[in-house]
Amino acid sequence: MITIKGQLAIRTVSGRLGLFNVGRLATSIGEFTIKDALLDQYQEGKYQGDFAIKQIRPSYYSHGGRLVVEIRAELEGMTLDEVTTLSEEDEEQLSTNVPDPLEEETATPLASPPVSEPATQKTSNSALASDEPFGMEPKTPAATIDTAADAELFGTVWPLTETVKLDTTVDRKRLRAQCSRMEQLGYSMDFKTQTWNRKAA
Repeated sequence: MITIKGQLAIRTVSGRLGLFNVGRLATSIGEFTIKDALLDQYQEGKYQGDFAIKQIRPSYYSHGGRLVVEIRAELEGMTLDEVTTLSEEDEEQLSTNVPDPLEEETATPLASPPVSEPATQKTSNSALASDEPFGMEPKTPAATIDTAADAELFGTVWPLTETVKLDTTVDRKRLRAQCSRMEQLGYSMDFKTQTWNRKAA
């Protein structure tokens, strides 16, 4: 494993299975494609920092009748210092015509139980008869906690506290569901500490 300074550009792509992130890491020893699951926690942007690389290997996929070969780096971890918006050049280098890494993974049975995202509270007809003045929309209810489903989804990090560090070694599908649920529950990601913090009311 090596640790090296670099710049990681992350772009969000809309795929068949939903949104996912892809990255391109520029370092003094070369540029590498990054498709690690931990990227799905981050917002689109260009991040400066130190990157621990555990493996560099060639990878390929077919797209639109052509074979695409890329040099992929797998990250052990990273320490990020600052973030800026993507430039037009960055966006050009990070193509949106890429397969979802979730589809690349083999369909082997997962050791963890199936992931089910807790449903948010729905407004019933009785909720429409609110105490709001005539003509005003009733307040949208905040996401409610479904204790059993959330406990299953988050596993060892449940119950959630004010600050949560997700386990990025879980399978990619589960991590994406956890990130989505964290946003529903009013958390935001701090890229420097790599933790989710509950937003102030």
